[in-house]
Amino acid sequence: MNDNIVVGLDIGTTKVCAVVAAVDDLDRINILGFGRAESDGLNRGVVVNIDRTVAAVREAVSEAERGAGVQVKSVVVGIAGDHVQSFQSRGVITISNRDNEVTPRDVQRLLADTMHVAMPADREILHVIPQDFIVDGQDGVADPVGMSGVRLEANVHIITGLVSAAKNIYRCIEKAGFEVADIVLEPLASSFAVLHPDEKEVGVALIDIGGGTTDIAVFEDNTIRHTAVIAVAGNNVTDDIRKGLGVMRDQAEYLKCNYGAAVAEVIKEDETVTIPGIGGRNEKTISRGVLAQIVQPRMEEILEIAAIEIKRSGYGRHLSSGVVLTGGGSMVPGTAELASEVLNVDARVGLPMGLAGGLVEEVSDPKYATAVGLVLFALRPELRGGASMSSEMTVPVGHDGVPGDKLVNKIAQRMKAWFDEL
Repeated sequence: MNDNIVVGLDIGTTKVCAVVAAVDDLDRINILGFGRAESDGLNRGVVVNIDRTVAAVREAVSEAERGAGVQVKSVVVGIAGDHVQSFQSRGVITISNRDNEVTPRDVQRLLADTMHVAMPADREILHVIPQDFIVDGQDGVADPVGMSGVRLEANVHIITGLVSAAKNIYRCIEKAGFEVADIVLEPLASSFAVLHPDEKEVGVALIDIGGGTTDIAVFEDNTIRHTAVIAVAGNNVTDDIRKGLGVMRDQAEYLKCNYGAAVAEVIKEDETVTIPGIGGRNEKTISRGVLAQIVQPRMEEILEIAAIEIKRSGYGRHLSSGVVLTGGGSMVPGTAELASEVLNVDARVGLPMGLAGGLVEEVSDPKYATAVGLVLFALRPELRGGASMSSEMTVPVGHDGVPGDKLVNKIAQRMKAWFDEL
């Protein structure tokens, strides 16, 4: 593959999306191909069936390969699930070179120091995101490189996940015949695609409503301040319709996507939908008003749990830009209006941005937000604002030995080193 071509792979609970993108001579990002496959090998964002997930990955990437006319070797993959947790940490080092100037190597050394925290052996660090730096007691420093000082401190946001969840994603990608170039938290990836820099500066919350999980990320001063993943999402809405109306799951999904509404008041009472009967029975007529009355309470619950997470972050009053909704679950009509009412802030549905040409219209859809964000993560390092630990995890992939085992060994060694220091 060309160095300028990147593949983003969003392995979701209900679908697997692959997006192939490249940077042209003018440093613009063009979408070369995309693919989508139904997925039932995951539960709440975590792999529960390797073979089904592998088949869905192959199908989605093959479709993207055909569209782009390239052969994919490695992918940037997303990770989500309610096992993802985040916390704040702090580190401090001394600057020992002759002129006391802070270098990029000092910053890396400081970030490594912030990771010396006690963690369970079954968890590993996915991302370390600097919040701010302090040079000789002077706080509020965004980039300390080049400054003079003796003492350098940093407050960082550390995102962790289960080792087994990450390893299973690696296994699926390897079995499908590809290498893992990087592994990225999905709400972080989505934020690159759908949030405007101005929104990140003044304060905004991203709510990515997927099939199995709802991902939340809170930003202020161009920095991610809080992340969370909750296990109530679009599948719960589908299950409510299935049970409430006595229809099959496929029919419930069809009704939700095509006729559902998150606000019951906007539906005319006499609007109806006809679906085939089960097992040769007569057709069934369903009122759209009744359908909306089933959808609305669950959507309210998802948004209320998201509101609790945003309040817990401590940045609830700082959201001058309100919230941005994305993911397949945000496509239910009326979701933005309901979010504005529940959260009492401005709300909009976010579509992928920052793309120049190619198949831009085809991926300008909330359900492709994470996949597009993954390619932006790889092609626009300046957007990250932090160090990704995953780059060192992916070094062994494709070399001698089993990459998954090397990953776990590397994590085990890192954990052992931490506990030796405690």
